[in-house]
Amino acid sequence: MADEIATRDQLDAYEARIDAWLAAELAENPAVVGIERGGPDERRWIVRLTGEEKEHFAVWFTLDQRTLQYETYLMPAPIEQHAELYEYLLRRNQGYFGVAFAIGPEDAIYLVGQIPVHTIDEGELDRILGSLWEATERSFRTAMRLGYASVFRG
Repeated sequence: MADEIATRDQLDAYEARIDAWLAAELAENPAVVGIERGGPDERRWIVRLTGEEKEHFAVWFTLDQRTLQYETYLMPAPIEQHAELYEYLLRRNQGYFGVAFAIGPEDAIYLVGQIPVHTIDEGELDRILGSLWEATERSFRTAMRLGYASVFRG
C-alpha cells in the first residue's frame, strides 16, 4: 500500500484532513502560532511554532501522490567543529522515530521525514509535529554550541 499512488479524490480527502487538523492545532495547541498554505495548485503547508530553546521555527508539510513529506530548518551550516556536530546529530537520529537530521542546501541542518500518504490521520500528524518539536528543542542548543563554539565563548 505504501507504493500505491493516491488518486486526486484521495489527495483531496487527505488535504481536507490536514486542513482540519491544522485548524484544530492552531485553536488548541499553544506551540502553534500560525499556518500558511502554499500556492493555489500546491498541497503544501507551513506551520509556525514557538519553542523554548529555539524561539520560533517552521515545519513544512508537502503532500504528493505517494508521501507526506515534512521538514524543519534547525540551523545554518556550522562554521567549526563539523565532525563533532555531525557525530552528535547522527547519534541523536537513533533516538527518534520518523524524523532524522539531514544536511540540506548550503550545508544547513534540517530535520526531515516522510510517511506513506495512505497512513495520514490525526494521530500520525500529531506524532510528526510532536517529534519535530521535541527533536528541535532537545538538540538546538547543543548543536549551536558545537557548530558555533567560538561565538558562544564570546
